[in-house]
Amino acid sequence: MSKIAVCIIAILLVIGMTGSSAQDLLQQLRQGRGLPNNNLSPDNAHPSTVKVARLHYGGGGDWYWGASAIPNFLQFVKENTDFPLDTLEHQVTVMDADLFQYPFLFATGHGQISFSVEEKERLRKYLLGGGFLFVNDSYGMDAAFRKEMASLFPEREVVEVPFDHPIYHCFYDFPNGPPKIHEHDKKPPRGYAIIINGRVVLYFLVESDIGDGWEDPQVHNDPPEKRLEALRMGLNILTYALLN
Repeated sequence: MSKIAVCIIAILLVIGMTGSSAQDLLQQLRQGRGLPNNNLSPDNAHPSTVKVARLHYGGGGDWYWGASAIPNFLQFVKENTDFPLDTLEHQVTVMDADLFQYPFLFATGHGQISFSVEEKERLRKYLLGGGFLFVNDSYGMDAAFRKEMASLFPEREVVEVPFDHPIYHCFYDFPNGPPKIHEHDKKPPRGYAIIINGRVVLYFLVESDIGDGWEDPQVHNDPPEKRLEALRMGLNILTYALLN
């Protein structure tokens, strides 16, 4: 059995999918029919290939930071999984008509990030409908985004993700939580989340900066082992998002 199959079975056991449902999902992956669409609304019809989109957010932050990050990450996913993958980077805003075509959104940058009232309502609908948002603090985004997280789901507490959570073990094993790729304030890396009905819908990574680790080697001159850690952690996040 392949590593991806073992990974999927492990996640299914954690989230309680067993028996014929688990086998059906594995068979679907083997036959190249893609991953479940998690009933994304309102159109409920994104293609079977996995599409990753960079989130173009407001507030003045450099949402476009790290041009080589997503292409390199997608190539790593393609080389290390059986996921039916769209290897092109897409870019989307919260209000774009095709937002719901993307089960996985990636946001990164420095400094300010904010959403209007209308954007928050639509982002809530996206996340409640099965979408997933991963926000990578490339440094300086922490305070601004924590404020946005608190107002996005005011009825939900923003929690630190414990190190035994499946997001740290679903493909590669990170027993000590997220890896430290770049040093910023000599603080340990931590992942924070909004959890709805037992499912992480929004994951915010600080003091780690795996996004920079995804970039071309010459951009930050990170050693190969650090870049590999960053890419592996990214694959864990994507795997968790697609199977929950």
